[in-house]
Amino acid sequence: MDQGVKHYCGIFGVYGHPDAARLTGLGQNALQHRGEESCGIAVGNGKTIRVHKGMGQVSDVFHSPEIFDRLPGHLAIGHNRYSTTGLDTATNAQPYVAECRGHLAVAHNGNLVNTTALREKMQEDGAIFQTSSDSEVILHLLAKSKATSIADRVLEALAPLKGAYSIAMATERHLIAARDPHGIRPLCLGQLGDAWIIASESCALDIISARYIRDIEPGEVVVIDENGLRTYFQEQESPKRAHCIFEFIYFSRPDSIIFGDNVDKTRRRFGKRLAIEQPADADIVISVPDSSNTAALGYADQSGLRFELGLIRNHYVGRTFITPGQDSRAAQVRIKFNPVRGVLKGKRVVIVEDSIVRGTTLKHLARMIREAGARQIHVRVSCPPIVSPCFYGIDFQTEKELIANEKTVEQIREHLGVDSLGYLSLKGMIDCAPNGDNHYCTACFDRNYPVQIESEMHKLMLENGST
Repeated sequence: MDQGVKHYCGIFGVYGHPDAARLTGLGQNALQHRGEESCGIAVGNGKTIRVHKGMGQVSDVFHSPEIFDRLPGHLAIGHNRYSTTGLDTATNAQPYVAECRGHLAVAHNGNLVNTTALREKMQEDGAIFQTSSDSEVILHLLAKSKATSIADRVLEALAPLKGAYSIAMATERHLIAARDPHGIRPLCLGQLGDAWIIASESCALDIISARYIRDIEPGEVVVIDENGLRTYFQEQESPKRAHCIFEFIYFSRPDSIIFGDNVDKTRRRFGKRLAIEQPADADIVISVPDSSNTAALGYADQSGLRFELGLIRNHYVGRTFITPGQDSRAAQVRIKFNPVRGVLKGKRVVIVEDSIVRGTTLKHLARMIREAGARQIHVRVSCPPIVSPCFYGIDFQTEKELIANEKTVEQIREHLGVDSLGYLSLKGMIDCAPNGDNHYCTACFDRNYPVQIESEMHKLMLENGST
Protein backbone atom coordinates (compact mmCIF):
# COMPACT_ATOMS: atom_id res chain seq x y z
CA MET A 1 0.00 0.00 0.00
CA ASP A 2 1.24 3.47 -0.90
CA GLN A 3 2.08 6.35 1.38
CA GLY A 4 -0.36 9.14 2.08
CA VAL A 5 -3.43 7.18 3.08
CA LYS A 6 -4.69 7.32 6.62
CA HIS A 7 -6.80 4.54 8.00
CA TYR A 8 -9.89 5.05 10.06
CA CYS A 9 -10.81 2.97 13.15
CA GLY A 10 -11.63 -0.40 14.64
CA ILE A 11 -14.31 -1.16 17.24
CA PHE A 12 -14.91 -4.10 19.56
CA GLY A 13 -17.50 -4.91 22.21
CA VAL A 14 -18.30 -7.60 24.80
CA TYR A 15 -21.45 -8.35 26.77
CA GLY A 16 -21.89 -11.01 29.43
CA HIS A 17 -18.30 -11.87 30.37
CA PRO A 18 -16.78 -11.23 33.83
CA ASP A 19 -13.46 -10.17 32.27
CA ALA A 20 -14.93 -7.95 29.54
CA ALA A 21 -12.15 -5.33 29.63
CA ARG A 22 -9.33 -7.84 29.15
CA LEU A 23 -11.19 -9.57 26.29
CA THR A 24 -11.72 -6.18 24.68
CA GLY A 25 -8.02 -5.43 24.91
CA LEU A 26 -7.24 -8.67 23.10
CA GLY A 27 -9.79 -7.86 20.41
CA GLN A 28 -8.29 -4.42 19.94
CA ASN A 29 -4.85 -5.98 19.51
CA ALA A 30 -6.24 -7.99 16.59
CA LEU A 31 -7.65 -4.75 15.14
CA GLN A 32 -4.47 -2.71 15.64
CA HIS A 33 -4.01 -2.45 11.87
CA ARG A 34 -7.13 -0.28 11.72
CA GLY A 35 -5.52 2.59 13.63
CA GLU A 36 -2.47 3.26 15.76
CA GLU A 37 -2.86 6.85 17.00
CA SER A 38 -4.99 6.21 20.07
CA CYS A 39 -7.17 3.63 21.74
CA GLY A 40 -9.46 3.18 24.72
CA ILE A 41 -11.88 0.92 26.56
CA ALA A 42 -15.11 1.82 28.39
CA VAL A 43 -16.51 -0.78 30.82
CA GLY A 44 -19.98 -1.05 32.35
CA ASN A 45 -20.71 -2.93 35.57
CA GLY A 46 -24.45 -2.36 35.91
CA LYS A 47 -24.04 0.84 37.95
CA THR A 48 -21.50 3.04 36.20
CA ILE A 49 -19.06 3.22 33.28
CA ARG A 50 -15.29 3.46 33.72
CA VAL A 51 -12.99 4.42 30.86
CA HIS A 52 -9.27 4.21 30.19
CA LYS A 53 -7.82 5.67 26.98
CA GLY A 54 -4.77 7.44 25.63
CA MET A 55 -2.42 8.04 22.73
CA GLY A 56 -0.55 5.14 21.15
CA GLN A 57 -1.10 1.49 20.36
CA VAL A 58 -3.00 -0.94 22.56
CA SER A 59 0.20 -2.25 24.14
CA ASP A 60 1.23 1.34 25.01
CA VAL A 61 -2.06 2.46 26.54
CA PHE A 62 -2.76 -0.85 28.32
CA HIS A 63 0.83 -1.53 29.31
CA SER A 64 0.08 -3.16 32.66
CA PRO A 65 -2.32 -5.96 33.73
CA GLU A 66 -3.33 -3.78 36.68
CA ILE A 67 -5.08 -1.42 34.28
CA PHE A 68 -7.59 -4.14 33.41
CA ASP A 69 -8.00 -4.93 37.11
CA ARG A 70 -9.21 -1.35 37.58
CA LEU A 71 -11.87 -1.86 34.89
CA PRO A 72 -14.25 -4.46 36.38
CA GLY A 73 -17.49 -5.18 34.56
CA HIS A 74 -19.39 -7.61 32.38
CA LEU A 75 -19.68 -5.36 29.33
CA ALA A 76 -17.16 -3.22 27.47
CA ILE A 77 -16.50 -1.39 24.21
CA GLY A 78 -13.11 -0.60 22.72
CA HIS A 79 -11.80 1.67 19.98
CA ASN A 80 -8.60 2.03 17.93
CA ARG A 81 -8.31 5.32 16.11
CA TYR A 82 -6.66 7.07 13.24
CA SER A 83 -8.02 10.54 12.58
CA THR A 84 -9.93 11.02 9.35
CA THR A 85 -11.78 13.99 10.81
CA GLY A 86 -10.62 15.83 13.88
CA LEU A 87 -7.17 16.50 15.22
CA ASP A 88 -4.72 13.88 16.42
CA THR A 89 -4.95 14.63 20.15
CA ALA A 90 -5.70 12.76 23.36
CA THR A 91 -8.98 14.68 23.58
CA ASN A 92 -10.19 12.91 20.43
CA ALA A 93 -9.33 9.43 21.73
CA GLN A 94 -12.42 7.22 21.99
CA PRO A 95 -14.69 5.86 23.43
CA TYR A 96 -16.43 9.11 24.33
CA VAL A 97 -18.40 9.01 27.58
CA ALA A 98 -21.21 11.31 28.70
CA GLU A 99 -23.70 11.39 31.58
CA CYS A 100 -27.32 12.01 30.65
CA ARG A 101 -29.97 9.93 32.34
CA GLY A 102 -27.16 7.53 33.14
CA HIS A 103 -23.78 6.97 31.56
CA LEU A 104 -23.30 6.45 27.84
CA ALA A 105 -20.16 5.51 25.88
CA VAL A 106 -19.72 5.66 22.09
CA ALA A 107 -17.05 4.30 19.71
CA HIS A 108 -17.38 5.02 15.99
CA ASN A 109 -15.76 3.69 12.81
CA GLY A 110 -16.48 5.64 9.65
CA ASN A 111 -17.08 9.25 8.70
CA LEU A 112 -20.21 11.40 8.66
CA VAL A 113 -20.70 13.71 5.69
CA ASN A 114 -23.23 16.09 7.30
CA THR A 115 -21.23 16.83 10.45
CA THR A 116 -21.01 20.59 9.87
CA ALA A 117 -24.76 21.09 9.59
CA LEU A 118 -25.48 18.87 12.61
CA ARG A 119 -22.87 20.56 14.80
CA GLU A 120 -24.04 24.05 13.90
CA LYS A 121 -27.66 23.19 14.66
CA MET A 122 -26.78 21.63 18.02
CA GLN A 123 -24.51 24.55 18.95
CA GLU A 124 -27.37 26.93 18.19
CA ASP A 125 -29.43 24.86 20.63
CA GLY A 126 -26.75 25.23 23.31
CA ALA A 127 -24.61 22.12 22.84
CA ILE A 128 -20.92 22.43 23.77
CA PHE A 129 -18.45 20.19 21.94
CA GLN A 130 -15.29 19.00 23.67
CA THR A 131 -13.58 17.44 20.63
CA SER A 132 -13.09 18.12 16.93
CA SER A 133 -14.25 14.64 15.91
CA ASP A 134 -17.43 13.95 13.98
CA SER A 135 -18.07 11.04 16.36
CA GLU A 136 -19.00 13.40 19.20
CA VAL A 137 -22.05 14.43 17.17
CA ILE A 138 -23.45 10.93 17.71
CA LEU A 139 -22.98 11.21 21.48
CA HIS A 140 -24.81 14.58 21.57
CA LEU A 141 -27.72 13.19 19.54
CA LEU A 142 -28.03 10.27 21.94
CA ALA A 143 -27.95 12.58 24.96
CA LYS A 144 -30.48 14.90 23.38
CA SER A 145 -33.07 12.18 22.69
CA LYS A 146 -36.17 12.21 24.89
CA ALA A 147 -37.09 8.61 24.04
CA THR A 148 -37.54 6.33 27.05
CA SER A 149 -36.10 3.02 25.79
CA ILE A 150 -32.46 2.67 24.78
CA ALA A 151 -33.47 1.24 21.41
CA ASP A 152 -35.68 4.25 20.62
CA ARG A 153 -32.94 6.65 21.77
CA VAL A 154 -30.46 5.05 19.41
CA LEU A 155 -32.88 4.93 16.47
CA GLU A 156 -33.78 8.60 17.01
CA ALA A 157 -30.10 9.59 17.20
CA LEU A 158 -29.17 7.72 14.04
CA ALA A 159 -32.01 9.14 11.92
CA PRO A 160 -30.28 12.42 10.89
CA LEU A 161 -26.85 10.87 10.27
CA LYS A 162 -25.51 10.69 6.72
CA GLY A 163 -22.38 8.85 5.74
CA ALA A 164 -20.53 5.83 7.05
CA TYR A 165 -20.84 4.52 10.57
CA SER A 166 -20.35 1.29 12.40
CA ILE A 167 -20.89 2.11 16.07
CA ALA A 168 -20.43 0.36 19.39
CA MET A 169 -22.31 1.91 22.31
CA ALA A 170 -22.61 1.04 25.99
CA THR A 171 -24.70 2.08 28.94
CA GLU A 172 -24.21 0.65 32.43
CA ARG A 173 -26.41 -2.29 31.40
CA HIS A 174 -26.52 -2.43 27.59
CA LEU A 175 -24.21 -3.17 24.67
CA ILE A 176 -25.47 -1.67 21.42
CA ALA A 177 -24.17 -2.03 17.87
CA ALA A 178 -25.36 -0.11 14.82
CA ARG A 179 -24.45 0.08 11.15
CA ASP A 180 -25.36 2.68 8.53
CA PRO A 181 -28.07 1.78 5.99
CA HIS A 182 -25.53 1.40 3.16
CA GLY A 183 -23.32 -0.91 5.21
CA ILE A 184 -20.21 0.99 4.14
CA ARG A 185 -17.98 -0.16 7.02
CA PRO A 186 -17.89 -3.78 8.26
CA LEU A 187 -19.27 -4.97 11.60
CA CYS A 188 -19.89 -8.53 12.77
CA LEU A 189 -21.48 -10.43 15.63
CA GLY A 190 -19.95 -13.36 17.51
CA GLN A 191 -20.40 -15.52 20.60
CA LEU A 192 -18.05 -16.81 23.28
CA GLY A 193 -20.05 -19.22 25.44
CA ASP A 194 -22.95 -17.13 26.74
CA ALA A 195 -21.17 -13.84 25.96
CA TRP A 196 -21.92 -11.73 22.89
CA ILE A 197 -19.14 -10.08 20.90
CA ILE A 198 -19.17 -7.33 18.24
CA ALA A 199 -16.14 -6.46 16.12
CA SER A 200 -15.10 -4.57 13.01
CA GLU A 201 -13.51 -7.77 11.67
CA SER A 202 -13.86 -11.45 12.49
CA CYS A 203 -10.10 -11.80 13.18
CA ALA A 204 -10.84 -10.07 16.50
CA LEU A 205 -13.26 -12.88 17.33
CA ASP A 206 -10.64 -15.50 16.56
CA ILE A 207 -8.11 -14.12 19.02
CA ILE A 208 -10.50 -14.76 21.94
CA SER A 209 -11.80 -18.06 20.49
CA ALA A 210 -15.24 -16.57 19.84
CA ARG A 211 -17.48 -17.97 17.11
CA TYR A 212 -18.45 -15.81 14.13
CA ILE A 213 -22.26 -15.70 13.91
CA ARG A 214 -23.03 -13.21 11.15
CA ASP A 215 -22.51 -9.70 9.87
CA ILE A 216 -24.63 -7.00 11.45
CA GLU A 217 -26.88 -5.93 8.61
CA PRO A 218 -26.88 -2.48 6.98
CA GLY A 219 -29.31 -0.28 8.91
CA GLU A 220 -29.51 -2.74 11.79
CA VAL A 221 -29.37 -1.85 15.49
CA VAL A 222 -28.55 -4.65 17.93
CA VAL A 223 -29.31 -4.18 21.64
CA ILE A 224 -27.95 -6.70 24.16
CA ASP A 225 -28.78 -6.77 27.87
CA GLU A 226 -29.76 -9.24 30.59
CA ASN A 227 -32.85 -10.16 28.55
CA GLY A 228 -30.78 -11.26 25.57
CA LEU A 229 -30.24 -9.89 22.07
CA ARG A 230 -32.86 -7.86 20.23
CA THR A 231 -32.57 -6.41 16.76
CA TYR A 232 -34.18 -3.32 15.20
CA PHE A 233 -33.98 -1.58 11.84
CA GLN A 234 -33.99 2.10 11.04
CA GLU A 235 -37.30 3.28 9.64
CA GLN A 236 -36.28 4.34 6.19
CA GLU A 237 -36.38 2.91 2.72
CA SER A 238 -33.52 0.44 2.37
CA PRO A 239 -30.93 2.04 0.07
CA LYS A 240 -28.52 0.26 -2.22
CA ARG A 241 -25.75 -1.49 -0.33
CA ALA A 242 -22.41 0.23 -0.72
CA HIS A 243 -19.74 -1.81 1.07
CA CYS A 244 -16.30 -0.20 0.90
CA ILE A 245 -14.39 -2.24 -1.70
CA PHE A 246 -11.13 -0.98 -0.20
CA GLU A 247 -11.73 -3.21 2.80
CA PHE A 248 -11.08 -6.15 0.48
CA ILE A 249 -8.28 -4.46 -1.44
CA TYR A 250 -6.21 -3.44 1.54
CA PHE A 251 -7.60 -2.50 4.92
CA SER A 252 -9.03 -5.67 6.42
CA ARG A 253 -6.82 -8.53 7.54
CA PRO A 254 -6.70 -11.48 5.10
CA ASP A 255 -7.86 -13.89 7.81
CA SER A 256 -11.05 -11.89 8.40
CA ILE A 257 -14.57 -12.45 7.14
CA ILE A 258 -16.15 -9.16 6.04
CA PHE A 259 -19.27 -8.48 3.99
CA GLY A 260 -19.94 -12.22 4.18
CA ASP A 261 -16.74 -13.49 2.56
CA ASN A 262 -13.11 -14.29 3.40
CA VAL A 263 -10.72 -11.45 2.56
CA ASP A 264 -7.90 -13.78 1.50
CA LYS A 265 -10.03 -15.55 -1.10
CA THR A 266 -11.23 -12.26 -2.57
CA ARG A 267 -7.70 -10.87 -2.85
CA ARG A 268 -6.54 -14.05 -4.58
CA ARG A 269 -9.34 -13.62 -7.11
CA PHE A 270 -8.18 -10.04 -7.69
CA GLY A 271 -4.65 -11.33 -8.35
CA LYS A 272 -5.79 -14.04 -10.75
CA ARG A 273 -7.96 -11.64 -12.72
CA LEU A 274 -5.07 -9.15 -12.80
CA ALA A 275 -2.81 -11.83 -14.36
CA ILE A 276 -5.42 -12.43 -17.06
CA GLU A 277 -5.94 -8.74 -17.80
CA GLN A 278 -2.34 -7.58 -17.35
CA PRO A 279 0.12 -10.42 -18.11
CA ALA A 280 3.86 -9.82 -17.96
CA ASP A 281 6.85 -11.52 -19.62
CA ALA A 282 8.79 -12.13 -16.41
CA ASP A 283 10.64 -14.68 -14.28
CA ILE A 284 9.22 -14.18 -10.78
CA VAL A 285 6.37 -12.52 -8.89
CA ILE A 286 6.91 -10.67 -5.60
CA SER A 287 4.61 -8.81 -3.26
CA VAL A 288 4.96 -5.67 -1.19
CA PRO A 289 4.45 -7.32 2.19
CA ASP A 290 2.16 -7.78 3.84
CA SER A 291 -0.95 -6.31 2.24
CA SER A 292 -0.39 -7.53 -1.34
CA ASN A 293 0.81 -11.03 -0.42
CA THR A 294 -2.36 -12.90 -1.31
CA ALA A 295 -3.04 -10.92 -4.51
CA ALA A 296 0.53 -11.73 -5.58
CA LEU A 297 -0.05 -15.42 -4.85
CA GLY A 298 -3.15 -15.29 -7.04
CA TYR A 299 -1.21 -13.56 -9.84
CA ALA A 300 1.60 -16.13 -9.67
CA ASP A 301 -0.83 -19.05 -9.63
CA GLN A 302 -2.74 -17.81 -12.67
CA SER A 303 0.34 -16.78 -14.66
CA GLY A 304 2.42 -19.85 -13.89
CA LEU A 305 5.27 -17.71 -12.61
CA ARG A 306 7.17 -18.52 -9.43
CA PHE A 307 6.27 -16.52 -6.32
CA GLU A 308 9.31 -15.34 -4.38
CA LEU A 309 9.97 -13.31 -1.25
CA GLY A 310 11.80 -10.44 -2.89
CA LEU A 311 11.16 -7.89 -0.16
CA ILE A 312 11.53 -8.44 3.56
CA ARG A 313 9.49 -6.24 5.84
CA ASN A 314 10.67 -5.03 9.22
CA HIS A 315 7.59 -5.68 11.35
CA TYR A 316 8.91 -3.56 14.20
CA VAL A 317 8.22 -0.39 12.26
CA GLY A 318 4.60 0.82 12.19
CA ARG A 319 2.72 1.12 8.93
CA THR A 320 4.26 4.14 7.22
CA PHE A 321 1.02 5.33 5.69
CA ILE A 322 -0.59 5.76 9.11
CA THR A 323 2.27 7.83 10.46
CA PRO A 324 0.99 11.43 10.59
CA GLY A 325 3.01 13.91 8.53
CA GLN A 326 4.94 13.58 5.29
CA ASP A 327 8.51 14.56 6.19
CA SER A 328 10.02 11.21 7.10
CA ARG A 329 8.20 8.85 4.73
CA ALA A 330 10.99 8.36 2.19
CA ALA A 331 13.44 7.33 4.90
CA GLN A 332 10.85 5.05 6.45
CA VAL A 333 10.52 3.04 3.22
CA ARG A 334 14.15 1.94 3.50
CA ILE A 335 13.76 1.28 7.22
CA LYS A 336 10.65 -0.79 6.62
CA PHE A 337 11.65 -2.83 3.54
CA ASN A 338 14.83 -4.54 2.39
CA PRO A 339 15.28 -6.27 -1.01
CA VAL A 340 16.60 -9.84 -1.18
CA ARG A 341 19.45 -9.55 -3.67
CA GLY A 342 19.82 -13.30 -4.17
CA VAL A 343 16.20 -13.49 -5.31
CA LEU A 344 16.13 -10.37 -7.48
CA LYS A 345 19.53 -10.25 -9.20
CA GLY A 346 19.27 -10.80 -12.95
CA LYS A 347 15.53 -11.44 -12.81
CA ARG A 348 12.57 -9.94 -14.64
CA VAL A 349 10.36 -9.10 -11.68
CA VAL A 350 6.60 -8.57 -11.38
CA ILE A 351 5.75 -6.49 -8.30
CA VAL A 352 2.11 -6.97 -7.32
CA GLU A 353 0.88 -4.00 -5.28
CA ASP A 354 -2.62 -3.64 -3.86
CA SER A 355 -3.01 0.06 -4.77
CA ILE A 356 -1.16 3.23 -5.66
CA VAL A 357 -2.15 6.53 -4.08
CA ARG A 358 0.74 8.96 -4.49
CA GLY A 359 3.37 6.53 -5.72
CA THR A 360 5.93 7.58 -3.11
CA THR A 361 6.54 4.18 -1.54
CA LEU A 362 6.53 2.28 -4.81
CA LYS A 363 8.97 4.70 -6.46
CA HIS A 364 11.48 4.13 -3.67
CA LEU A 365 10.92 0.38 -3.69
CA ALA A 366 11.42 0.17 -7.46
CA ARG A 367 14.73 2.01 -7.11
CA MET A 368 15.83 -0.35 -4.30
CA ILE A 369 14.85 -3.41 -6.34
CA ARG A 370 16.72 -2.08 -9.37
CA GLU A 371 19.79 -1.47 -7.20
CA ALA A 372 19.51 -5.07 -5.97
CA GLY A 373 20.09 -6.27 -9.54
CA ALA A 374 16.64 -6.77 -11.06
CA ARG A 375 16.87 -6.78 -14.85
CA GLN A 376 13.29 -5.60 -15.43
CA ILE A 377 10.51 -4.37 -13.14
CA HIS A 378 6.84 -4.78 -14.06
CA VAL A 379 4.29 -3.34 -11.62
CA ARG A 380 0.80 -4.82 -11.47
CA VAL A 381 -1.87 -3.25 -9.24
CA SER A 382 -4.82 -5.29 -7.93
CA CYS A 383 -7.32 -2.41 -8.14
CA PRO A 384 -8.12 0.36 -10.64
CA PRO A 385 -6.44 3.80 -10.53
CA ILE A 386 -7.59 5.90 -7.53
CA VAL A 387 -8.88 9.18 -8.95
CA SER A 388 -11.20 10.64 -6.31
CA PRO A 389 -11.20 11.27 -2.54
CA CYS A 390 -13.06 9.16 -0.01
CA PHE A 391 -15.48 10.93 2.34
CA TYR A 392 -16.55 7.85 4.29
CA GLY A 393 -13.57 7.18 6.53
CA ILE A 394 -10.45 6.76 4.40
CA ASP A 395 -8.21 9.78 4.12
CA PHE A 396 -7.54 10.16 0.41
CA GLN A 397 -7.19 13.83 1.13
CA THR A 398 -7.41 15.72 -2.16
CA GLU A 399 -7.68 14.96 -5.84
CA LYS A 400 -4.36 16.69 -6.52
CA GLU A 401 -2.61 14.25 -4.16
CA LEU A 402 -3.85 11.23 -6.12
CA ILE A 403 -1.26 10.45 -8.76
CA ALA A 404 -3.79 8.78 -11.09
CA ASN A 405 -5.88 11.94 -11.08
CA GLU A 406 -2.91 13.99 -12.30
CA LYS A 407 -1.09 11.55 -14.61
CA THR A 408 -1.83 8.93 -17.25
CA VAL A 409 -0.80 5.32 -16.70
CA GLU A 410 2.23 5.88 -18.91
CA GLN A 411 3.20 9.00 -16.97
CA ILE A 412 2.85 7.09 -13.69
CA ARG A 413 5.10 4.35 -15.11
CA GLU A 414 7.74 6.94 -15.95
CA HIS A 415 7.39 8.52 -12.50
CA LEU A 416 7.90 5.14 -10.81
CA GLY A 417 10.85 4.29 -13.03
CA VAL A 418 9.57 0.82 -13.99
CA ASP A 419 9.41 -1.07 -17.28
CA SER A 420 5.65 -1.57 -17.38
CA LEU A 421 2.57 -0.77 -15.29
CA GLY A 422 -0.87 -2.36 -15.35
CA TYR A 423 -4.01 -2.00 -13.22
CA LEU A 424 -6.94 -4.32 -12.60
CA SER A 425 -10.02 -2.98 -14.38
CA LEU A 426 -13.06 -1.75 -12.46
CA LYS A 427 -15.19 -4.46 -14.05
CA GLY A 428 -12.59 -7.10 -13.25
CA MET A 429 -12.48 -6.03 -9.61
CA ILE A 430 -16.26 -6.00 -9.20
CA ASP A 431 -16.59 -9.37 -10.94
CA CYS A 432 -14.18 -10.85 -8.35
CA ALA A 433 -15.89 -9.30 -5.32
CA PRO A 434 -18.55 -11.32 -3.44
CA ASN A 435 -22.09 -10.65 -4.72
CA GLY A 436 -20.70 -8.64 -7.62
CA ASP A 437 -22.23 -5.42 -8.91
CA ASN A 438 -24.55 -3.11 -6.91
CA HIS A 439 -23.08 -4.05 -3.52
CA TYR A 440 -19.97 -1.83 -3.30
CA CYS A 441 -18.85 1.75 -2.99
CA THR A 442 -16.31 2.37 -5.76
CA ALA A 443 -16.34 6.18 -5.56
CA CYS A 444 -12.55 6.48 -5.27
CA PHE A 445 -12.32 4.80 -8.70
CA ASP A 446 -15.37 6.17 -10.54
CA ARG A 447 -16.60 9.21 -8.50
CA ASN A 448 -19.97 7.51 -7.97
CA TYR A 449 -20.70 8.47 -4.35
CA PRO A 450 -23.56 6.53 -2.70
CA VAL A 451 -24.23 9.28 -0.12
CA GLN A 452 -24.41 12.92 -1.20
CA ILE A 453 -21.48 14.90 0.14
CA GLU A 454 -22.05 18.00 2.25
CA SER A 455 -20.86 20.96 0.18
CA GLU A 456 -18.71 22.38 2.97
CA MET A 457 -16.92 19.04 3.40
CA HIS A 458 -16.38 18.68 -0.33
CA LYS A 459 -14.83 22.12 -0.58
CA LEU A 460 -12.69 21.64 2.52
CA MET A 461 -11.27 18.28 1.47
CA LEU A 462 -10.81 18.95 -2.23
CA GLU A 463 -9.28 22.42 -1.91
CA ASN A 464 -7.49 22.43 1.43
CA GLY A 465 -6.77 18.76 2.07
CA SER A 466 -8.22 19.00 5.57
CA THR A 467 -9.45 15.95 7.48
